[in-house]
Amino acid sequence: MRRITAWRRRPWAGYAVVLAALAAIGVIYAGFSPQTGRAEAESTAQAAQDLKNGQQLFNKNCASCHGLNAEGTKDAKGKPIAPSLLGVGAASVDFQVSTGRMPAMSPGAQFPRKTPIPAFNTEIKTDYEEPAKRKAAEEQKAQAEKNLADLRAYISSLGGGPAVPPASATDPSKGDVALGGKLFRTNCAQCHNFTGQGGALTGGKYAPPLSKSDVTPTQMYEAMLTGPQAMPVFNDTTLTPQDKQAIISYLVQTREQPNPGGNGLGRIGPVSEGLVGWLVGLGLLVMAAMWITAKKPKKLKKS
Repeated sequence: MRRITAWRRRPWAGYAVVLAALAAIGVIYAGFSPQTGRAEAESTAQAAQDLKNGQQLFNKNCASCHGLNAEGTKDAKGKPIAPSLLGVGAASVDFQVSTGRMPAMSPGAQFPRKTPIPAFNTEIKTDYEEPAKRKAAEEQKAQAEKNLADLRAYISSLGGGPAVPPASATDPSKGDVALGGKLFRTNCAQCHNFTGQGGALTGGKYAPPLSKSDVTPTQMYEAMLTGPQAMPVFNDTTLTPQDKQAIISYLVQTREQPNPGGNGLGRIGPVSEGLVGWLVGLGLLVMAAMWITAKKPKKLKKS
């Protein structure tokens, strides 16, 4: 103990303790920092690789219309051929590509929904009985999902924009169906019909049906958020995220409801149903009257 006490009283003892503490901290830091730095480097390298893949996909499938820098293109008369994608965001890319509207086959008044091209088709069948076939389909689907994510990331890197909504924001079970019906009839029914059956617009355009199961809740949210083609943009100040979720809940519940009368007649409203009732009912009555009058008694025919 006397030796230790004597050692501590020496002038350089304090410096030795500080140096030992610094050395210990350095050893501990060296043990952890390489792993963290390596993980960050790998993450950065992977992100750069994903962006490069997104750019290659864009150049291959989109640049011919939207330009090599996504600035949009015009014809010789200055009329726009394809709009700029700067600032449209990941949500717009996800909606247009996942629904098959983009890449477009040819310009027109309206780009219809179709099966996405194989590079972006995330809805391919994977429930094959043959293991080899099922594995190949699952790998193709996984690659398509990655391609779509990389394309979204690349377009977002050019100018930001609305992001793809999270699953919690599009869950139909968490929305207010009554509020959604009210908001849908106020903001959407003029074009889509009050049950989402769609309808014709001017200039060869139309509002697509929302009653089919292939229209996912995420795509509904993205359409409201980005306003594709003739549809207006319903940003979060016009329709809050809760309002959008309520509309999605209303549409999903409506299309799952059965038709109590048998044939729904397109669910386009009571006017069409009443018209069919009158035409069919009156037609049957007229035919019955003609059949009755045609069966005259034989005595009356002789006279």
